[in-house]
Amino acid sequence: QVQLVDSGGGLVQPGGSLRLSCAASGRTFSSYAVGWFRQAPGKEREFVAAIDWNSGDVYYGESVKGRFTISKNNAERTVYLQMASLKSEDTAVYYCNAAKTVASMNLYGDWGQGTQVTVSS
Repeated sequence: QVQLVDSGGGLVQPGGSLRLSCAASGRTFSSYAVGWFRQAPGKEREFVAAIDWNSGDVYYGESVKGRFTISKNNAERTVYLQMASLKSEDTAVYYCNAAKTVASMNLYGDWGQGTQVTVSS
């Protein structure tokens, strides 16, 4: 089990940028897939992005491709989600997630506490 601390949410105007962080507590992310899901009120949880810690392969949900970038910092044991060209529909609680594979993240992953992202003028 990996303990996750996610942070960086806030209020931003449409078209703006925000960076989320997900830090591992107590162990490294080695051999894990780490990423983000989001959930807006009244909607199902949605996959946002993930990175395979060892290979560096990245994956994105269709709605964020070309706008969001996921990256990692080995020394800091942290994964970052750089969000750009934000839209009102990006408003949601964003949850960090870590699992042995990208495919198993949603059902079997460990979750952070969530951080609110609000895109509004």
